[in-house]
Amino acid sequence: MKNDIIKKADRVIAATYARFPIVLEKGKGSKVWDTEGTVYTDFLSGIAVCSLGHANPDIANALARQAETLIHVSNLYYTIPQIRVAELLVENSFADRVFFCNSGAEANEAAIKLARKYFKEKGDPSRFRIIAMEQSFHGRTMATLSATGQEKIKKGFDPLLTGFDFVPFNNIKAIEEKVDSSTCAILTEPIQGEGGVRCPDPEYLQRLRKICSEAGILLILDEIQTGIGRTGRLFAYEHYQIEPDIMTLAKALANGVPMGAMLATESVAKAFTAGSHASTFGGTPIVSAASQVVLKTVANKEFLKNCRDKGVYFKEKLQQLKKKYSMISEVRGLGLLLGVKLEIAGHSIVNECLKKGFLINCIQENILRFAPPLIIKDGEIDALIECLDQVFQEIRYSK
Repeated sequence: MKNDIIKKADRVIAATYARFPIVLEKGKGSKVWDTEGTVYTDFLSGIAVCSLGHANPDIANALARQAETLIHVSNLYYTIPQIRVAELLVENSFADRVFFCNSGAEANEAAIKLARKYFKEKGDPSRFRIIAMEQSFHGRTMATLSATGQEKIKKGFDPLLTGFDFVPFNNIKAIEEKVDSSTCAILTEPIQGEGGVRCPDPEYLQRLRKICSEAGILLILDEIQTGIGRTGRLFAYEHYQIEPDIMTLAKALANGVPMGAMLATESVAKAFTAGSHASTFGGTPIVSAASQVVLKTVANKEFLKNCRDKGVYFKEKLQQLKKKYSMISEVRGLGLLLGVKLEIAGHSIVNECLKKGFLINCIQENILRFAPPLIIKDGEIDALIECLDQVFQEIRYSK
């Protein structure tokens, strides 16, 4: 059965993913099941998406109720679920305005457009360049690909959009040297996710905020992977006591129902006027119904404290493995976005964990990434650590 399904998929679906040889059929909480009945503990949660777990009953009920009422009418009309989500985002963030879309790439696309239009509206069209970071990832549309600092992802798609300058992540001097009269914004992830779960120095974002304020340019934070509780705060920027001018969200915003958002201050957002940007499916009633559940749940102080506590517990367990195995060179991350840098390639470890019933992934060839549901239990973390311990032992003794 499984092989037949995979053959059908490989015949009709574009081959843009190197998929694992399993067919997932259902999920519950932190667990998923394949068509063979094998159960896996999910430490990737759809790449930091299903933060409240699979088949969450509150989200399922909200979707069902909304589907019986109103699914889509376009943004030519007001809808109550969308307004409620926007209110929740504004009430819990720095922002005054929200633009809804369908994905992280679209949210970043909107941010890039807004930053440029903001200076056009101010009568300063010479400011259009955006400083982005090496090893960053902002999406796969032509604009967001152009803003991404990984050549391997850009390969084959030239010519890209012009107007982006790249500097090393976590390097303030390089930023200072690059900012000039043509710069309109600095774009960065608070933690580089696809770039290797790379965390900056504690003062890095504070220095970026100061540079932007002094130069009169915009700070854009891509919180697509770090937002909505992933780092133990609702938004990662809260850890650094700063506020951006523009922020992008997606992934966990609706727990797997496709939704993205770009948030901005009033002074910046007013550059977007009627007809200047749009999204047919952005913030539809049905995705907004799911997002309301997510935001009301995750914004709870006790829920966020539990995320921080789980993150500390998980990281301590990974640090214990590091002390035991020289093939682990570094444990990185914040909250429940964690990475383990290896001295060896990591793909075989991912495959062995899959065989033992755990879903993780490897990025940048040698970094294991963990982004479990925020409802993960200590016992499930312990079980993964035991699995990793076994896999590392097998590798050590096989040499």
